[in-house]
Amino acid sequence: MPEPLQEFSDPLVALSTISESINTLYDIDELLKKILDIALRTVNAQRGVILMSEHDDPAELKVRLSHNLDSNTISALAPFSRSIVEAALASGETLITYNPEDDTRFTASTSIANQKIVAAACLPLRIKTRRLGAIYMDSTETRGKFRPEMEPFLNAFAHQSAIALENAQMYEQLRTENRRLRHALANTSEFKEIIGTSQPMKHVFDVVRSVMDTPATVLLLGESGTGKELVARALHYNSRIKDKPYIALFCGSLPESLLESELFGHKQGAFTGATHDKKGLFEEADGGTIFLDEIGDISPKIQTLLLRVLQEREVRRIGETKVRKIEVRVVAATNKDLQEEVKAGQFREDLFYRLNVITIAVPALRHRGNDIVLLAQHFLDRAVGKSNRPIRGFSSEAIESMLAHDWPGNVRELENTIERAVLLAKGEYLTPADLRLKSEPAAPLEMQTLRDHERRIVERILQEHQGNVTEAAKALGVSRRWLHYRLREWQL
Repeated sequence: MPEPLQEFSDPLVALSTISESINTLYDIDELLKKILDIALRTVNAQRGVILMSEHDDPAELKVRLSHNLDSNTISALAPFSRSIVEAALASGETLITYNPEDDTRFTASTSIANQKIVAAACLPLRIKTRRLGAIYMDSTETRGKFRPEMEPFLNAFAHQSAIALENAQMYEQLRTENRRLRHALANTSEFKEIIGTSQPMKHVFDVVRSVMDTPATVLLLGESGTGKELVARALHYNSRIKDKPYIALFCGSLPESLLESELFGHKQGAFTGATHDKKGLFEEADGGTIFLDEIGDISPKIQTLLLRVLQEREVRRIGETKVRKIEVRVVAATNKDLQEEVKAGQFREDLFYRLNVITIAVPALRHRGNDIVLLAQHFLDRAVGKSNRPIRGFSSEAIESMLAHDWPGNVRELENTIERAVLLAKGEYLTPADLRLKSEPAAPLEMQTLRDHERRIVERILQEHQGNVTEAAKALGVSRRWLHYRLREWQL
């Protein structure tokens, strides 16, 4: 049982002290604990709960904090506590019942006798006409200070608590908005961070500009390390919804149950460890963009749930029946061939077509020609700035070795290579020895299929002609139509 509240001869002094105590707290959970503790000690109550209005449904009150009440007890108490809470909210004033078994207002409630309640009270928490919630308390041992003369003091305390809660909520909103705006500001130049002047990258930029202000779902295709998330961020932070949330989730490494909870949220008690209601990332991203990386790795169950989101624009938290409408632009990415995954029965065909509204193929680094040199210089400048090493640039041999390398890890591999070389270099200019590039020997021709050999030739000729399809077709001695067909087939 809580310790008795410090006695004050002057109620105004007591309220002033309490106000100073609660109005310096801005963490809502900590503030609620303090408010409930003071309320319980004020009337010497054994049990209590704080109920708060749902943000998306103010008419619904949910238990946010409890003392000496588990979920089973709260359920058994619900008919009586609901009656007293509704009566207090209707009057707008503190309601105290001193002998609830004989109180005609609550004679229909059987939970009074079952719970052996000898006194109870409810303090509405409201700001003018806006309802924040309520504090419910009761006693099963003694009536304590559940007395009429306590009502004015409890009314004043409830009013101060409501103000403190509103301030804490406003502080939390401002802090969240500040984080979001700082994040948005830091990423407003994200488009510029996608370094590249090659024809394949110009095509990516053109598509991004064309679709960034549409709500269409975008599917980013490309090998690992090509910068698909940079393209997703460019789509968001250069669009008309750039001041709305942008949320990214890597789906590839998460277990199905955790991924479902992350995406759709859950209700308190829905499963072991669900200690509170949790919004899913789709709700968090409402009005903005959600980026789902490695979408090709999600399970059939998550595929079905995602299809519902794309079709109905609604989500349902785990353990809830309530449907919540959302408006989110979905950008997904994968390094897999989803068409092949569909044929193999690993990916839903209807989901594939929902995701494949707009497709952007992010080119591999080996197809971007001199972009390799531009990116290398960018990463060199950044690495030198971090390490304060006296590196002035690349030797001509180093540049040739970078252009000849296949870069299976793409931009990510290039960045890591430059960072390592800067730390280990002995001279002012990076050399092939500093870069330590190990080119994989090409497979013998007899070990390659004709299709593989054909593709390698096309890729090399395209690279030599900076991605120019017309010039590459001339060099190959084929029509532009044939080359375009092959590029679509290979998703290049």
